[in-house]
Amino acid sequence: MIVVSDTSPLNYLILIRKETLLRKLFGRILIPNVVFEELRGDGAPQFVLEWTRSIPDWVEIKETHLVAPPSLDILDPGEREAILLAQEFSADLLLLDDRQARLAAADLGIAITGTLGILDRAAKLGLIDLRSVISELQKTNFYIAKEMIEKLLEDELSRVAESPGAEGE
Repeated sequence: MIVVSDTSPLNYLILIRKETLLRKLFGRILIPNVVFEELRGDGAPQFVLEWTRSIPDWVEIKETHLVAPPSLDILDPGEREAILLAQEFSADLLLLDDRQARLAAADLGIAITGTLGILDRAAKLGLIDLRSVISELQKTNFYIAKEMIEKLLEDELSRVAESPGAEGE
């Protein structure tokens, strides 16, 4: 599976110390060089800076050779390059949080998910406790609509209730 990541999902997973979920879920992750530079840019959290000093072997920094169409000019460089890298490598999945970037990627036929989608996948596989991880995510500056949290946790409760060995079975 080929997965490309923009800065935001990787940044937030590093901040909550859940970046290894990416390896567990997808094997390896490709990131454009500009995403790597954003991760270690001015104002980056210390923990993220430390992570960039010794990137794990399952993260590959790649350059894209594609030229961005004008429709992507409204995006920031990391988002734009992540979309182009996903196109160039025919990625199975692109990790993006920004709404405009997600719409642009979807318009290009690229499958997308974001930080919450990654956490939801991990919870479905029993890799994390979704409630506690979302609580950690809320301690960062990641914006999560209250309705989104309620829906994710409601879905999680439904899965737990329906699983074999749940009470009442």
